[in-house]
Amino acid sequence: MEENRILLTLEIKNLGVKQNKLGVVIITSVKEVLLDQLAACHDDESWFKSSKTILDDISVAEAIWKTAGHPHSIWEIANHLIFWNEMWLTRFINDEMFENGNVNNKETFGLDHLKINEESWCKTIHRLSNGFSDWRDIIANCEVSKLEGRIPSYFNAQWWNVVSNLCIHNAYHIGQMMFLKKIVRLNETNVQG
Repeated sequence: MEENRILLTLEIKNLGVKQNKLGVVIITSVKEVLLDQLAACHDDESWFKSSKTILDDISVAEAIWKTAGHPHSIWEIANHLIFWNEMWLTRFINDEMFENGNVNNKETFGLDHLKINEESWCKTIHRLSNGFSDWRDIIANCEVSKLEGRIPSYFNAQWWNVVSNLCIHNAYHIGQMMFLKKIVRLNETNVQG
C-alpha cells in the first residue's frame, strides 16, 4: 500500500499535477490558467466585471466622455486594448517579434473624431470581443510547447508569461473602464446624448 502511494506521488510530481491537503488531485495547466484569465477579461463574471458586461450598455456619449484628471475615455481605452491584443496575437500566431514602426503607446488610445457614432462604437465593442475570442481559440488549440517557448528578442520571456501579462494589462484597463462607467453614470447631467 505504502509502495503504491509513493509511486503515485512520484507520477503526480512528474506530470506537474498537484495534490491538496486532503489528497485530492488538482490538475491545472498553463492553458487552463490562461483560458480562465482570458474568459474573465472577456465575458465570464468572476472576480471582476468582464469587458462585455461593462461595455454592453454604454452609449456613444458615455463612451467618449472624459473626467477631469483622467486622460482617456472608455472608447479610447477599448482602442488601446484592441491594439495590443491584436499586436500580440499576430506575434503569437506568426512566432515573430516584428517592429511596428516604433509604436507610441499614447497613439494606441486614438479615436477617430470623424467616426463617433453608434455604428463605430458597436464595431469597437465587437472587435474587442472578437480579439478575446480569437485569443481563447488560439490558446485552447495550441501546443503546450508553444506556450513554453521563449521569445529571445523579448527578454527571453516564455509565451505563457507574455499572454498572462497581457491578461493583467487587460484587467487593469477593464478596471479603468468600470471606474469611468460609474463616474459617468454619477454625472449624467454632464453627458449629452
